[in-house]
Amino acid sequence: MPSARRVTFSGEHLPLVQIAQYYSDIEASVRNYFSFENQRLGERFVGYTPLEIELEMTSVLAEHARSTSMSILAALEATFRMDFLQRCYKRRRDPLSRYFRELHKQRGQYVPLKDIFSQWQLHSNVPRSIISDLDRAFKYRHWLAHGRYWTPKIGREYDYDDIYALAESIYNSFPFEE
Repeated sequence: MPSARRVTFSGEHLPLVQIAQYYSDIEASVRNYFSFENQRLGERFVGYTPLEIELEMTSVLAEHARSTSMSILAALEATFRMDFLQRCYKRRRDPLSRYFRELHKQRGQYVPLKDIFSQWQLHSNVPRSIISDLDRAFKYRHWLAHGRYWTPKIGREYDYDDIYALAESIYNSFPFEE
């Protein structure tokens, strides 16, 4: 039987703009660290060719992009879960809120994201293509979160820019509860 207790929101979830600023700051720092103007470059890369230094920097930036993409997707999950709970707690009468309350009654706060996405698809005017993109992006997130040990079959490659653009379109398209 699901618990009737309310979730207390921590206020620790990150807004997209803050994640983007973090991404930019770290990217600039990495590029500065690997630049030949960095006086300490030689300490770390003794014996490296310029091409090897460039390849090392590219690898570090790629890993940073994946980590930050994971943060964006985690922030999106938090947004959807907080919206789900707010709609349940505020007892709105729109069809989406009613279906969310029914899901909450059946499963408590632990409703799979797929179920939340499907209700948005059925009971809102949000474009289906955004929800399909979101579903695929969360398969990418699953791959990242579980160690990347298998070859993902998600239909496309993702990078930081793709995930950021998707998040921006979601925040601009969905009428989330505050």
